[in-house]
Amino acid sequence: MVVIHKRRLKRKESGGKYKSARGKRNFEKGSSPTLTHVGKHKIKTVRTKGGSKKSRVLSAETVNLFDPKTKTFSKTKVKTVVETPANRHYVRRNIFTKGAIIETEKGKARVTSRPGQNGSITAILV
Repeated sequence: MVVIHKRRLKRKESGGKYKSARGKRNFEKGSSPTLTHVGKHKIKTVRTKGGSKKSRVLSAETVNLFDPKTKTFSKTKVKTVVETPANRHYVRRNIFTKGAIIETEKGKARVTSRPGQNGSITAILV
């Protein structure tokens, strides 16, 4: 299903209806959220406006984990999603979003990247 970022055709305060002067345009097109989850690593590349490319992580089992005490990065396996500020139902479905608290082999960590838009998952130990 196509997502369009355009004015709704709801009624005005006066009770009149907005009339669209034209149809849909390609630059108004959006997309549904990626909903990155815990699983075998899969990445999808999408063409964006201007011909650029954007990588979307569909599922991942490892995370680039930053340890603030030792100031080092390490690749760590993800067990589950503990909590998510975006949606409480994402925890049950193990969906990553920015700011989500995840359980890793080295302890709990907060996701700092945007997995649906960055193409990688970075987290900081909490």
